[in-house]
Amino acid sequence: MPTRTARTGWTGTLEQGVGQVELTSSKIGTYEVSFPKRTAEDAGGTTSPEELIAAAHSACYAMQLSALIAQAGGTPQALDVQADVSLGPDPAGGFRLTGIKLTVRGEVEGLDAAQFAQVAADAKASCPVSKALTGVDITLDAALES
Repeated sequence: MPTRTARTGWTGTLEQGVGQVELTSSKIGTYEVSFPKRTAEDAGGTTSPEELIAAAHSACYAMQLSALIAQAGGTPQALDVQADVSLGPDPAGGFRLTGIKLTVRGEVEGLDAAQFAQVAADAKASCPVSKALTGVDITLDAALES
């Protein structure tokens, strides 16, 4: 299996510094990061580690859910997956990820709501990114759409 690479160049202190995250493997872009914008409600055109984790988690979960729906005898027509990653204070000092909320809405043929809920929970447990983030509380809100 391949290894994917990203790199960050940073200049300055935590509070006044800035960085650029480069998605090296895909070569699709370089994105600004800043600690003050990371901890602000408005990201102001920059990304953050939490947003990048949310992107990775939503993509990984969508792929895993699609595979498990098929294994359960269903056919995924469309899946809309959102991952909300929260940053907060760590009681031990500094910051930590305080939670991840996965929200999925699916159009699926061949599974009822209960089967979809079970497959969605199984995908949460078996997605490689979920496995990597076991130290973070991950919640799931999954529902079929008609």
